[in-house]
Amino acid sequence: MHSTTSEPPAPGPRTAEAPLPGTTEQALKITVLGGFGVGKTTLVRSVSEIRPLDTEETMTRAGAAVDDLEGVEGKRATTVAFDFGRITLDATAVLYVFGAPGQERFWFLWDRLFAGSLGAVVLVDTRRLEESWYAIDRLEAQGTPFVVAHNDFGETSHGLDEVRAALDLDPAVPLVRCDARERDSAKQVLISLVRHVRSLVAARSAR
Repeated sequence: MHSTTSEPPAPGPRTAEAPLPGTTEQALKITVLGGFGVGKTTLVRSVSEIRPLDTEETMTRAGAAVDDLEGVEGKRATTVAFDFGRITLDATAVLYVFGAPGQERFWFLWDRLFAGSLGAVVLVDTRRLEESWYAIDRLEAQGTPFVVAHNDFGETSHGLDEVRAALDLDPAVPLVRCDARERDSAKQVLISLVRHVRSLVAARSAR
């Protein structure tokens, strides 16, 4: 992957808020995790049908000694709390999407974001795969359903089998490719997670 920045410009802000359908019966929550600079804010912005909330702050020279910018040298802002968006799944269900900050100093916020989550998406960038190991380990330890999304920003230099092997990912965990800048691509990641969770629930019910 040769992009000069980890989070290219996402679509512009929504011009109007989309009201919840009157038929909505379920509000489901998911969390988007991953290392610093893998594209979490971009994914939330891309997929949200409402004007997304983010807590991005401009990065300063002082932060250069704290945040490792190798591979994402063009990054100019970072999330310091969480991102939030919403997408309607169907006539009865909506999904609330929370993007977690990636830096280690903000990991204490993750437990709050995990509370009540249906499951999680771990976004990975092959330039910085090691940035995602902690998120995967933590979700596995907690037994939280998750999928892994290889954010390639439209490039395909690494096959999914290579990514799975590099992450030592359990065969049962879905691994998909996405471009976090593209709404349809980001939406398919969320759909993959919902399908995965439903299949786990069905398997448990059949026991």
